[in-house]
Amino acid sequence: MFANYTFENPEFFWLLLLLLPATAWYFWKRKQQTPELKMSSVKGFKVKQSLLSKLKPVLFVLRLLALALLITAMARPRTVDVTTQSSNIRGIDIVMAIDVSASMLARDFEPNRLESVKEVGAEFIENRPNDRIGLVLFAGESFTKTPITSDKSIALRAIEEIEYSDVLQNGTAIGSGLATSVNRLKDSDAKSKVIILLTDGVNNSGFIDPKIASELAVEFGIKTYTIGVGSNGNALTPVGILPNGRFQYGVQKVEIDEALLQQIAADTGGKYFRATNNEKLEEIYEEIDSLEKSEIEEFRYYNYTEKFRPYVLLALGLLLFEMVLRYTVFKGFI
Repeated sequence: MFANYTFENPEFFWLLLLLLPATAWYFWKRKQQTPELKMSSVKGFKVKQSLLSKLKPVLFVLRLLALALLITAMARPRTVDVTTQSSNIRGIDIVMAIDVSASMLARDFEPNRLESVKEVGAEFIENRPNDRIGLVLFAGESFTKTPITSDKSIALRAIEEIEYSDVLQNGTAIGSGLATSVNRLKDSDAKSKVIILLTDGVNNSGFIDPKIASELAVEFGIKTYTIGVGSNGNALTPVGILPNGRFQYGVQKVEIDEALLQQIAADTGGKYFRATNNEKLEEIYEEIDSLEKSEIEEFRYYNYTEKFRPYVLLALGLLLFEMVLRYTVFKGFI
């Protein structure tokens, strides 16, 4: 009930301290306020204190309560209703470029690299409510899965639908994936443009040199974060297809062109990361999330409702009640 109560002038509550000496003075002088009749002896009278005389301090209590209520009213109690409105004054456009080659099904991540990337990527999207996000997939070639959009449901659905497909030529076209991402962002009017490029291999396909794609990113002011995915050493990786259509797995050496990924990140003002397991991949996306923050301007509107009137009315009511009692019920005993 009083959760949103505030007081505009709380310094008036110091006046409540004056009620303490007033109370002490009343009880010290109470007997002197009652008329006295001195008699040599009261043996002929039956002494019995009446109920009204016992209730006489009620008048003083009513007056104290009235004063306390008036002091509270002077402190200007009021309720406040706060509403906020946010304005995105520095938005970020982000393209997530994800390698979907067969090697992304390697099982050095749980359950595999691709599923882990999808899970962490979806969480990253959910944590960016104020930005536009697009999705580019690449293997031996690249294509735009989703243009940059502020509709997070579209981006989330797109990343959930990612799966390995032999429709794309097999291989790893890092240059093509980066160039397609640049093409998605080059006409953006956002204050900040970012590519998060994730791969688990070396550039061995495509018609665009990664260095040329990197130069394009620099020209259009696009920062690129690169992530190399794969454990150190060997990993259980698809090496063929069985007659039943399932992949045949074998132990393969993990090869990531870290030098190239580091160079792309350095040239574009980004940063290179190496993810060797699920936990490390989550930490990388969390770090990127902390590095790229949208500037939000928040407006707060305060609606105050004054609440002093009920206190004043109640105080006046108590004073009136005290006067009625004083000049009616307690009139002969004062």
